[in-house]
Amino acid sequence: MTRLVLARHGETEWHAENRYAGSSDIALTPRGLDQARALAAWARTVRPDAVWCSDLARSRDTAAPSAAALGAGLHVDARLRELDFGQGEGLTRAEMEQRFPEKLRAFLADPVAAHLPGGEDPVAAARRHLDCLNEIAARHPDGRVLVVAHSTAIRLVLCRLLGMPLKDYRCRFPVMGNCALTEIRLRDGDAALLTFNTPLGSPG
Repeated sequence: MTRLVLARHGETEWHAENRYAGSSDIALTPRGLDQARALAAWARTVRPDAVWCSDLARSRDTAAPSAAALGAGLHVDARLRELDFGQGEGLTRAEMEQRFPEKLRAFLADPVAAHLPGGEDPVAAARRHLDCLNEIAARHPDGRVLVVAHSTAIRLVLCRLLGMPLKDYRCRFPVMGNCALTEIRLRDGDAALLTFNTPLGSPG
């Protein structure tokens, strides 16, 4: 089986205010850059076979130091990008409550059936993300690969792989830290969760 280490990108400029960053291209903060360097130190020690990331800058800038530490090329794939939050892009929950309160309440009750207005269908997002992970596994059978992606996309694909309802991604996986590591084994669509949301520097 291929072992995939899924990492959320480093902290961004929207993190402090908890603004929804989906398809928006938001830069890392100085702390986010430090987190990327810490991830690279982990990669230098563990020596994964490859590094993949989404095409959004916060993912590429987080993954690039790890690829450099390995002396390897960085595989950039748009299928790993974050869910597009539509009219919610760049807003806080309080701002969404002011602009479209009923749609926000529906989203909080079922973020898949009632995804944010103008946003991407989470079912389609989970499908594209899983397609990419399956391709990575096919390219690296019995290997270990670092995949730097995004919080909602990772939680959606975990639900899909582990047989959980997609609509439960927010309650099943309520927190995903920046550059924390989640490792799965994957082969032919069969997955096992090895670790979840492990901070860098923790045992294992």
